[in-house]
Amino acid sequence: MARFDPRLLQGPTTCSQRQKAVAIMSAALEAVDPAEAIRRQVRLDDSILTVGGRAYDLTRYQHIYVIGGGKAGGSMALAVEQLLGDRITAGLVNVKYGYTLPTNIIQLHEAGHPLPDEEGMRGTEAIIQFLKWATKGDLVICLISGGGSALMVAPAEGITLADMEAFTHVMLSCGATINEINAIRKHCSRIKGGQMARLAYPADLIALLLSDVVGNPLDVIASGPTVADTSTFSDAWGIVEKYGIEGQLPTSIVERLKRGKEGKIAETPKAGDRTLERVHTQIIASNEIAAQAAIEEARRQGFNTLLLSTFVEGEAREVAMVFGAIAREIRHSGQPIPPAACVVAGGETTVTLRGKGKGGRNQELALAAAIPIAGLKDAMVIGLATDGTDGPTDAAGALADGTTVARAEALGLSAQKHLADNDAYHFFEALGDLLLTGPTNTNVNDLTFVFVT
Repeated sequence: MARFDPRLLQGPTTCSQRQKAVAIMSAALEAVDPAEAIRRQVRLDDSILTVGGRAYDLTRYQHIYVIGGGKAGGSMALAVEQLLGDRITAGLVNVKYGYTLPTNIIQLHEAGHPLPDEEGMRGTEAIIQFLKWATKGDLVICLISGGGSALMVAPAEGITLADMEAFTHVMLSCGATINEINAIRKHCSRIKGGQMARLAYPADLIALLLSDVVGNPLDVIASGPTVADTSTFSDAWGIVEKYGIEGQLPTSIVERLKRGKEGKIAETPKAGDRTLERVHTQIIASNEIAAQAAIEEARRQGFNTLLLSTFVEGEAREVAMVFGAIAREIRHSGQPIPPAACVVAGGETTVTLRGKGKGGRNQELALAAAIPIAGLKDAMVIGLATDGTDGPTDAAGALADGTTVARAEALGLSAQKHLADNDAYHFFEALGDLLLTGPTNTNVNDLTFVFVT
């Protein structure tokens, strides 16, 4: 689990304030540790495996295969391996580079995220082979967590990996939500949008999910490979039109979506599809669990607390203005809760790239929040990516306080200019206020914290 860089405790905000913030963030991450989540939700008594109230007699199965993908895949695979041991026939789970753990039976295959790469495609082809081997009398356990969409990449016929890489770059740059990105992904893939379940049929399939999507919609988490798809080709094409990106997308993707919209390509599995009848999908950890754990720890630390929402979405810099306003209101009137205050929110913002800098949505949120709280005594706004990597960086987010803007100006840095260039990483790196945790081996959306003491 996460170990925050000790330099974070050396900022101008009192050491005790930062120590408390780190303790609260750590509690949130520990509550959604994948291994602990699996131990809570999955139980083995003799040969009876119970998942979310559904029992499976393992003596009925000839083979048990473990597959999946996501940034928490390593921790999930290790927990399942420790639970089932040599009952597992074989398995392979795609994980992000550097996110491995010492498994013995289940192979952890490292691949690219957020941009898919050749290793991701190679690992996914191996997963597809396991699904083809599985038949009636076999059990497939699928481990899915945030990042699974990019890590489990199997482009539909006529679409290349380069096409999917280009697609991902365009979608991450245009400000589309993860729901919108995944609606298109599902219609350009051989396994997403319920198609993994179709490949596994007629084997029994258990899917264990760590949700990194606001509201936990099953068909959006990792693009819903094991559940009915609620989106259509027409929906996917509507997203292309909404953002005006037809001319930026690879021709193969544009043509596929158009043909699908015209009914010339079969849709993804929908509710009632017989290939979904033998599937049980269980969410084992979510943003709500992490946020509630943060609230409980904050209370133990002596804060007045408020869980604001776990449905936060929108442009990071605009959402940041709201959090900055909340900090100012608390200092001004003691509303919605009086100091010492800890407000917690969860969700996933987006960033529309306008500059050429380096950062991620949580770092950008913290930078944008630093401006309205400038000069505010004993106030902090923190943006945290629960997986430990915010955007294409080694930081999990950043911490902004009332002194951030002034300290930056003393170093010759302008908060406004760095924000305009989407360059939050280098801004907070110079101040020593990046959240550097390393891989947390979990992923349940982002958390935002507002502290006023």
